[in-house]
Amino acid sequence: MYFIKTSASFDSAHFLAGYQGKCANLHGHHWILEVCIQNENLQTQGEKKGMLLDFGDFKKIVRTVANDFDHALIYEQNSLKSTTVLALQEENFKLIPVPFRPTAENFAKYFFELFCKQDLPVHAVTVYETPDNCAVYQL
Repeated sequence: MYFIKTSASFDSAHFLAGYQGKCANLHGHHWILEVCIQNENLQTQGEKKGMLLDFGDFKKIVRTVANDFDHALIYEQNSLKSTTVLALQEENFKLIPVPFRPTAENFAKYFFELFCKQDLPVHAVTVYETPDNCAVYQL
């Protein structure tokens, strides 16, 4: 089995609604999104012969997703008052509501499923919340 891995990063804010600790407060992270894909075979023809996937193409896919989350407030749907959301929208803040609590664990699964929908043969997705702490999702 062949594996290749690439990563991209984004900076964003989040908070954990209902959490009893400092992460209940709005705070930011320099997230690192690491994606590992797999295949038993390499490409056999053309300029990409001998490759699982061109690293440039792979990096572009991962970077595009990371860029979508960059410099945004990511929050769990219905965890903010509608008046708060409206006020932030009026200030033109980039808001990304997600249907899950925005933890590294949930992000890892979310990104795994997102890349699978893009027809990548995903083996694992790792999301670093800090340089020392990460969550991994794989089947």
